[in-house]
Amino acid sequence: MTTPLEDEALDFIRALIRIDSVNTGEAATIGDGETRAALFVKEKLEEVGYRVDLVEPQAGRASVVARLAGSDPDAGALVVHAHLDVVPVAEADWTHPPFAAEIHDGILYGRGAVDMKNYAGTILAIARAYRRQGIVPRRDLIFAFFADEEAGGVWGARWIVRNRPELFAGATEAISEVGGFSVPLADDRRAYLVATAEKGVTWATITARGHAAHGSRPTPDNAVVRLARAVTAVGAHEFPVVRTPALNRFLEVFGQHRGIRFSAADLDAELENLGFVASLVGASARNTVSPTVLAAGGKTNVIPAEAIARLDIRVLPGADAALHEELAGIVGDDVEIAWGRPVPAIDSPLDAPLVDVLQEAITAEDPGGLVVPYLLPASTDNKHLAQLGIRGYGFVPLRVPDDFDVFGEFHAADERIPVDALYFSVRVTDQILRNA
Repeated sequence: MTTPLEDEALDFIRALIRIDSVNTGEAATIGDGETRAALFVKEKLEEVGYRVDLVEPQAGRASVVARLAGSDPDAGALVVHAHLDVVPVAEADWTHPPFAAEIHDGILYGRGAVDMKNYAGTILAIARAYRRQGIVPRRDLIFAFFADEEAGGVWGARWIVRNRPELFAGATEAISEVGGFSVPLADDRRAYLVATAEKGVTWATITARGHAAHGSRPTPDNAVVRLARAVTAVGAHEFPVVRTPALNRFLEVFGQHRGIRFSAADLDAELENLGFVASLVGASARNTVSPTVLAAGGKTNVIPAEAIARLDIRVLPGADAALHEELAGIVGDDVEIAWGRPVPAIDSPLDAPLVDVLQEAITAEDPGGLVVPYLLPASTDNKHLAQLGIRGYGFVPLRVPDDFDVFGEFHAADERIPVDALYFSVRVTDQILRNA
């Protein structure tokens, strides 16, 4: 039997999935889906008496923020946030309609089922339940539903932090994606990963220059060849493992329970014993640089004077200066490097009282479950909130079968989640917010 709270959360999750709020990252191709989703949330919150701020800095790009006062005015407020936009879909790759929110054999399918309308519907239902039942949490809860996370939060969390910071007055911590999902630990026990840190993000352009010439007369300073050498060097380079506090804690816990002694020299091979979680943790163990865009020339019989490559760069906390120096050595003196504006890494305390609250909430539903910190190799809106001094944690609780890779569902075709995992998420999130 399900509870009314679980039923309402599932209804809201499905209703939000049915609102096509695809964010292409290009203004000309983005409709009003994010605003329609925000208006849905606003209406549901106002029905139970919340004062709601709807912020729409650009047409169609609306966010919603509402606050529930706590009993302890001296306790820092907790921001509980989800984003309402989703990434594009290629419908031909889906076996179930991406915006129908269909349930088949106990599995909910749809864009946003994991990333992250599941959590938006969950916290919306909980926010309503607290108002209806007169529940007063210890600390203020700030419920935020952001636009534009999938394109960097420019018109969502980043804009609000810069232009409406008063909406987060008194906030000290935040909970959102990416974490909370279960992964097999040992002896039928599960670990629930909590993202206590996130890599920083930056971009770089490397440019090779040479002399333009006719294609029939090869030159020794062909810009395309110079660029190709630099890109090949980047692709072949293996950045060293860095034992950040979050990685150390993860390896310590999993090593103890799996009987594995992890070493920097063979970490990638040793992580393979962990199954699908290996790629997630492996990407968090070192800086990464991925060539993503190449551009040179426009005519086959013309040797261009310039060739460029763009690089996607994910940087561990505190590693920016070292990475700049290392990348310069990799590509050599034949090319120039121009750096983009960085989005700094964030790093929150591993042993904060909030992490204890997460553990207590998990234990209530899964007595053998263990909350384990890790470093997220990607980005969330927690980075923007960090500009206000708000410490972010990624924890959307989901108990799933041992072979279900929740992180693998992000941005995937046939994105899906077991309905039972959503009910679990509602119960655990309720406990977290009551006791935080």
